[in-house]
Amino acid sequence: MEELPHDSLFLGFDSSTQSLKATVLDSNLNLVTSEVVHFDSQLPHYKTKEGVYRDASDNGRIVSPTLMWVEALDLVLQKLSKSNLDFGKIAAISGSGQQHGSVYWKNGSSAILSSLDPSKPLVDQLGDAFSTKESPIWMDSSTTEQCREIEKAVGGALELSRLTGSCAHERYTGPQIRKIFLKQPEIYNQTERISLVSSFMASLLIGSYACIDETDGAGMNLMDIKQRAWSKIALEATAPILEEKLGKLAPAHAVAGFIAPYFVERFHFNKNCLIVQWSGDNPNSLAGLTLSTPGDLAISLGTSDTVFGITKDPQPRLEGHVFPNPVDTEGYMVMLCYKNGSLTREVVRNRCAKESWEVFNEFLEKTPPLNGGKIGFYYKDHEILPPLPVGFHRYILQGFTGENLDGINECEVEEFDPSSEVRAVIEGQFLSMRGHAERFGMPSPPKRIIATGGASANHSILKSIASIFGCDVYTVQRPDSASLGAALRAAHGWLCNKSGKFMPISFLYKDKLENTSLSCKLAASAADKPLVSKYGLLMKKRMEIEKHLVQKLGRA
Repeated sequence: MEELPHDSLFLGFDSSTQSLKATVLDSNLNLVTSEVVHFDSQLPHYKTKEGVYRDASDNGRIVSPTLMWVEALDLVLQKLSKSNLDFGKIAAISGSGQQHGSVYWKNGSSAILSSLDPSKPLVDQLGDAFSTKESPIWMDSSTTEQCREIEKAVGGALELSRLTGSCAHERYTGPQIRKIFLKQPEIYNQTERISLVSSFMASLLIGSYACIDETDGAGMNLMDIKQRAWSKIALEATAPILEEKLGKLAPAHAVAGFIAPYFVERFHFNKNCLIVQWSGDNPNSLAGLTLSTPGDLAISLGTSDTVFGITKDPQPRLEGHVFPNPVDTEGYMVMLCYKNGSLTREVVRNRCAKESWEVFNEFLEKTPPLNGGKIGFYYKDHEILPPLPVGFHRYILQGFTGENLDGINECEVEEFDPSSEVRAVIEGQFLSMRGHAERFGMPSPPKRIIATGGASANHSILKSIASIFGCDVYTVQRPDSASLGAALRAAHGWLCNKSGKFMPISFLYKDKLENTSLSCKLAASAADKPLVSKYGLLMKKRMEIEKHLVQKLGRA
């Protein structure tokens, strides 16, 4: 069996909403170093807030400046260089990009990309390479009209979901492209290539247009998930000559190309360093968490919150998403996505807990599980699941003890006391996750949950997850599973390329997972069964209230 070359290094990036992270693993899959560039604080001249621009004049339009991502790449490599990392030892690079975001390369830009001058920063050379300098991202919710048009053209929402893995979602790239084609045709006509954030960053590294990979490509409403090829009917429903602008698809383990001469000369990379296809952030997290058992679930707690698992037999529905598994050529990953994650928890923390996570956790610990029947819905931004607009909604279930729901009525209130508010924002999110995960056919209770993302470092939150889902919760050594997964996928792509065929990713860490940076440990034990049952009743009531809210206020 092929092995990773001794003394070689593998670099993984994560180009997320608020930062660009880099993680380096050695040939034993142990962490060597990591660096991060925070967009708001370290690239302040772009004037982003939380990495984005919110457009007050166009309801729900949220974009990021494309050049900020370009400048961040140069900056994070400079930081790695100052840490005395030997770039010459890096055998392969891969990456993770926030899913669904898109970049529009102007006609003639491939020539600029292939002739970059290593004496100048990237940002100084790519200023005129894009037909729009603002990239629509996953937080955008301005394309409801385009979503309905695409669904209608393919025979309805469920038909689109069966074909592409998801019904039409505002953040998905297909509806975003259609909006640009209809509202700004001059931008569409000036565009020679449309990249996802993942394939865009890979393109910078190889000095030519990289393919979109099949896993991230499933987050566009444009790809046939069974065939892993562009769907003609979906393309035609979206915009003309679109396939030409998208280029080819490639498996996530494939090599996109060798590193561009720009990086060899500017940072002294080895010219034989491979760039393995980048993919989306959630697929990379799946790889970084070594999720390989169908009974396991992962919960990622970041700017967005996601729940995902794996299956061989996906059943796409009207909610949730199906993507090809990035590290298994025959399997799939299933996912639920919530837009209101860490930023919404921070709103409650700032208002109720003196802007302190310590106070927030004290409040969470001192309030009893079930919160005395208090249920909250907290949407700082338009929510994806359920499709509800901005707003906070609070209810008290009068007389609720958790024994049954007979005669229990909900009463809407203006506010909770601070400690109840804290528990409501936490319990509310995980009750919703459990309810939708069960409805989507995910295991209940799961065999275990692996938690990742920034908030997975918060033990009080992990205890709530264990109580609500009724299973043990594990954490990985590092909460940045997307960049870690990207570094692991770089090693996996190197191995597949060297072997001349696809190799299971488990070959990399077989019998030695506990001795790598990928190992995980028990962080919170499952609650007793009676409490899990009581949470089941609270969840049922929450799902009822949610259904009424969607009927009354829903965007879709």
